[in-house]
Amino acid sequence: MDPTCSSECIYNLIPRDLKEPPQPPRYISIFRTAVQNEVQKVKTAMKTMGPAKVEVPSPKDFLKKHSKEKVLPPKKKFDRNVPKKPAVPLRSDHPVMGIQSGKNFINTNAADVIMGVAKKPKPIYVDKRTGDKHDLETSGLLPKYINKKVDLNTNLEPSISSGYFLYHLQGLKKNWEEVHKEFQSLSVFIDSTPKKMRKQRLEEEMKQLEHDIAVIEKHKIIYIANK
Repeated sequence: MDPTCSSECIYNLIPRDLKEPPQPPRYISIFRTAVQNEVQKVKTAMKTMGPAKVEVPSPKDFLKKHSKEKVLPPKKKFDRNVPKKPAVPLRSDHPVMGIQSGKNFINTNAADVIMGVAKKPKPIYVDKRTGDKHDLETSGLLPKYINKKVDLNTNLEPSISSGYFLYHLQGLKKNWEEVHKEFQSLSVFIDSTPKKMRKQRLEEEMKQLEHDIAVIEKHKIIYIANK
């Protein structure tokens, strides 16, 4: 028998109605209630416009009549005889004419251009061969700190003597000993944030003092730039 054909039975002669299977229940999250409560809390917190408690106005400060009207500046006396513009020239007044200068402006301008200092071109840069021009000074590509360093080196004068040199070196070493003694007195267990911050601060101070001492001991002659 062909399996696609129905079996030969009298009950199969009457067509049956196809029943659709029932749909599964709708998915509902277990956090639905918690989310609704949290949203409700945020909404209730934003209900008020401004502070929750407002100072009640005093009954003595009631709105008075004409209190909100604009106050005009005091009146100034207007004098019509004061002239506001220069007087109109008379018909008999004639302009001065016929004045000529003996200066040769062409030769003077040519001499100024020849003897003058050539104008330096503005430094620019472009992205491509056919790109737009940009100012080089404001681009950050020009190392201005090198020029500052050169200027500082040209204006140096010795201002630290040997006695002053040793005095500063001894002071730095004394400060390092004090900070090191304070660092040694820290507790063994550092389990809180203030202790960690204090230890970090002492380590940074010791490192800075060690750097300053090494610089002074390395360079026997120190120059200070003029401000």
